[in-house]
Amino acid sequence: MAKTSFGQKLKALFGIHKNSDSDFFEELTDALIEGDVGARTAVEIVDSLEKKCREGKVSGENAITSELEKILLEFVHAQKLSPVEGKVNVYMVLGVNGVGKTTSVAKMAKLFSSAGTGVIMAASDTFRAAAVDQIAMHGEKLGIRVVKHQMGSDPSAVVFDAAEACRAGGGGLVLADTAGRLHNKENLVNELKKIDRIAASKADEGCYKKILVIDATTGQNALRQAEVFNEAVGVDALVLTKYDSTARGGVLISIGKELGIPAAFVCNGEKYADIAQFNPQGYIKEFLGL
Repeated sequence: MAKTSFGQKLKALFGIHKNSDSDFFEELTDALIEGDVGARTAVEIVDSLEKKCREGKVSGENAITSELEKILLEFVHAQKLSPVEGKVNVYMVLGVNGVGKTTSVAKMAKLFSSAGTGVIMAASDTFRAAAVDQIAMHGEKLGIRVVKHQMGSDPSAVVFDAAEACRAGGGGLVLADTAGRLHNKENLVNELKKIDRIAASKADEGCYKKILVIDATTGQNALRQAEVFNEAVGVDALVLTKYDSTARGGVLISIGKELGIPAAFVCNGEKYADIAQFNPQGYIKEFLGL
């Protein structure tokens, strides 16, 4: 059965409640929570909206929706990722297993490579043979160099070697795929902190970013993942996978509100071209069904 999007629910609410009474705002809160905005954030958004409507005597579907759009845009921001030419840029790509992290690395590799940046992919998830093989396969298909070591070897050593190769080639971008086995959190966090230290030391100043891949369909789990990775090493930008306007993509709103992390890209589909720069206005309009 097709999932009802938040935009469809919002339209239905205006149909049921001809006046924006307390029941309307209560049900709007529920709809936002179901759209994966998160309970605390949803309550704050609706409180703010209700106050604006009351004080500004705002009424009617278009005017209320417009006010809601303005409020939501306060929490959602874009981060443009631009590798600096002639420098060693390192992007450490984070995320739990299963969110489409390795595929996202390949999509970014293709995107930056097509724009003229020399790209090296580092197979730093040395825990899973499948992850190393997957990166190697993408590298072969794309004609992009992959630096990999034996399975079980030190992941930070892979990043070190990839950054050295990048410097030897006159600069470019290292995209490092990392492990995401959160069930063994302490080990993972220690491993990521070590990679973080190495990557920060090897990248040129201002050329190191930490990018978290989250799955739009996992809702508030994605917020919890963002909290864990942000606490462990800090997160500069997000990549949202499995995104379409009917998915529960509202989680970007709560991540923006709770953690202040902007989004760089949205992905929907398996092809290398299925990646786009994140557009906050377009995202919120889609979320609202406009």
